[in-house]
Formats: sequence, structure tokens, C-alpha cells
Amino acid sequence: MAPEEDQLHEHWNQIYSGNPASSLSWYQDHPEHSLRRIQATGIAPSSAAVIDVGGGASKLVDALLAEGYHNPTVLDLAEAGLEIAKRRLGTQAQRASWIAGNILHKDLARNGYNIWHDRAVFHFLINQQLRHDYLNRALHAVRPGGHLIITTFAEDGPGQCSGLPVVRYNLEQLQQQFAPSFSLLSHERELHRTPTGAVQSFLSCHFHRCG
Repeated sequence: MAPEEDQLHEHWNQIYSGNPASSLSWYQDHPEHSLRRIQATGIAPSSAAVIDVGGGASKLVDALLAEGYHNPTVLDLAEAGLEIAKRRLGTQAQRASWIAGNILHKDLARNGYNIWHDRAVFHFLINQQLRHDYLNRALHAVRPGGHLIITTFAEDGPGQCSGLPVVRYNLEQLQQQFAPSFSLLSHERELHRTPTGAVQSFLSCHFHRCG
């Protein structure tokens, strides 16, 4: 790993190792917003190849398995987050695929997925080169005609998360990051209540891969 990536790796492993998953600001006991957006693609669970980028200890994988999605993939920089999810699922963890690593550098299968879901990873990419690298990873991994679901802090959301700076987006700004390779199908704002009771404003966009 590059020094910066090694520091991020350690940072996120410490976040997961030092706190119960249910206490983390992004925790959702029922990830209904993400599940609904995935279902809105219209792709049947038996045909869906889903990757949850930055999934960590999220319960989205639990919900996907319960809904009959086949072998969803969870990718996260922090092994500690993935291990929490695996322990929670027990033997059901064998029904999912798990990838530890940085999405900007992992060698994902070309056209391996028709649904790419990212709740709160993209907004950590604070310079344009990182965002360009992310777009290239998505273009490599998402099949033509596939779907990209990106959720970031909205323009009135927090300016940082877990001690790290983030980029906040309005609709036009987020749309521009993925055009023209991905076209916008729908968008919505989400107000997320953290475990401490604070309310965070998110923007979620559902894109379709052109070509």
C-alpha cells in the first residue's frame, strides 16, 4: 500500500475495532432506502450481480440475502468491518463474496456487476484525480446497461465523517461527476438519524450505464 492508503486502512480498522457497529454514525438497523433503490433497478434477485462498495459492517448484505439476491459482493477497505458482518451472518456469510481493499485499486472482474451500490464512500474522495479513478473502476466493473447507486452527503450535510473531510454535493454536481458515461435516472434526498440522534442530510442518485 502507498503510505496514504496504509493510513486510511489503519484508520478505518481502528474505527470498527474500537466501537460497536451500532454506535457508528452511518449505522442503519434496517437499510430500507438502499434496498428499495436496488429493487428499483427492476433486476430480479436471481439475475442481479450486486456489489456494495464500502459496505463494511452494513446490514444491507443481510437484507439482500433475505430477499433472495444471489452471492452479493461486499467490498471495504477495513477487514474489521467485514469481519463484523461475517460474524453476524454466521453460516449465511458463505452466500456472499467478501473483498478487503481500496475500491480505487482492486482488480474487479470486467463487467462483473449490473448493480453498483455505494452509500458514503464517494464523498471521501476529495480531489478530482481520486474521483476520476473511481469512475474508471465503475466503468470497468459495471456492465453496459447496468446501474450505479451513489449516496453522498448533500450540500447541507456534514463537512466531515469519522474525522475525515468529505465533499458535499448538490444534484448537478454529483450528476456531473458521472456524466456522460452514466445517465441519471432518479434522485432523492435522505435524512438519516444517527445512533446519537443527530440528523444528516444525504443525496442519493440512481444512474444507468450508457453504451
